Amino acid sequence: MTRFVPSRHYLYAGLTAVAGAAFSTWCGLSWPLAFIPAVVFLASAVALVLLALRPVIEVHETHLVIGKEPIPWADIRRVDHAGWLSPLVVHLTLFDDRRLVVLYPGDPDAARRLLRYLRRLPRFALIDGVPHRRFWGDPPPPGGDDRGSPRCPLLRAEDEAEVERLYQRLKAVGHLDQKSSADEE
Repeated sequence: MTRFVPSRHYLYAGLTAVAGAAFSTWCGLSWPLAFIPAVVFLASAVALVLLALRPVIEVHETHLVIGKEPIPWADIRRVDHAGWLSPLVVHLTLFDDRRLVVLYPGDPDAARRLLRYLRRLPRFALIDGVPHRRFWGDPPPPGGDDRGSPRCPLLRAEDEAEVERLYQRLKAVGHLDQKSSADEE
């Protein structure tokens, strides 16, 4: 298990922004235009403190834990990196088409390690739109069956049941048409 804890630099920067907001507000009492930087400092402080209070991310062999929510690696269907490294922003698409945003405000080295885990461990996911095996340059499995790419359903469940029924009938009778053997003669 590997834990990724948000960097304390965001908390210190947020507290510094609170101090800047307080100073700008004090200056605004005698010069009203100083309230503008006070608002900017306050907005920055809120954003930085919220980043510092993000939940811990744990990487296990079988699943990912964000806060208290475990996500099995097999449930992740797509991993899309937003391009930001500090803070790290990654969009995960799960098997039920639910989308999660992983936001990790850590130092760049830890963010690179977390991004590597997020790209390496979900074996059946598309990584930035590329199948897992092709993204990592792994050879295809013997037999040419690439199980690394996600399986997209082609038929509805009712249609699959109908195809299965027709297949079983074909196996049992040998043909699908309704004609009897007397009609063919």
